[in-house]
Amino acid sequence: MDKKKTYSIWFLMPALVIFVIFYIIPTVSSLYYSLTIWSIDGAEFCGLDNFRMFFSENSLSIGIKNTLIFSVLTCLIKVILGFVIALFLTSGIRTKNLLRSIVFFPNLISTVAVGITFKALLHPTKGLFNRFLDLFGAGGTDWLGNADLALYSVIGVDGWKGLSVAVVIFIAGIISVDKTYYEAAEIDGASWLQRLRYITLPLTRGSRNSIIILSFIGGLRHFELIWSMTGGGPGFATDVLASIIYKQYADGFYGLSTAGNVIMLVLIACLAFPLQAFLRRREVD
Repeated sequence: MDKKKTYSIWFLMPALVIFVIFYIIPTVSSLYYSLTIWSIDGAEFCGLDNFRMFFSENSLSIGIKNTLIFSVLTCLIKVILGFVIALFLTSGIRTKNLLRSIVFFPNLISTVAVGITFKALLHPTKGLFNRFLDLFGAGGTDWLGNADLALYSVIGVDGWKGLSVAVVIFIAGIISVDKTYYEAAEIDGASWLQRLRYITLPLTRGSRNSIIILSFIGGLRHFELIWSMTGGGPGFATDVLASIIYKQYADGFYGLSTAGNVIMLVLIACLAFPLQAFLRRREVD
């Protein structure tokens, strides 16, 4: 090996050491401990019993369904509304810099703080949302206590909080489009909708794909907002995989919950990698 290659490898070593310590070792340890009944005192090998027990949980099917619903809907909110807001904030309005700061503000707030705040705002009798709806005779809705509404209420809050990052990515994508394309289209008589369809949408596909991947994976592993707003309730109505795993940890079933983490890792990998490959093919096309 020549000196140049050796010199380059030394620059990679800090990142490689961090990757091994904080990713490879914990992942391998999780795979081992998922096959054991373990506690602080030690671990007893039990084979695949934890996985069998986890799949026999009545709440598992509900958790997987809620996880997929949460991921897909929050992703759609961020992609669609994020693009619309980004279009508005890249137009010729004078206050766009101020509005960009306002839109980004929710991302600066702690997720748990957002959850606690909206839990109070959505209170069925004292919440600000219902008091406002009372003015139109439509108040009294139990946003977080109704099993049919609770999950969608949390999805709406997560969409509000996560929208800022999507908007910033879309703004960067729209600004990076060469203005000569728009000028040539205007000379040819293209309308605003035609410029949007044939120039803006195709040339911001990379930004859109990044948001889809980040939002979808984030939705699959989301926990903090759901737990701070509903604790997985009412019943199992808002339970997702992450909250089911947390409940098992809290009850002292450490091996079972570790098996749940492995299952969640496999689920995310099985969904995220094909989605990423599909979006990349579309981006090239």
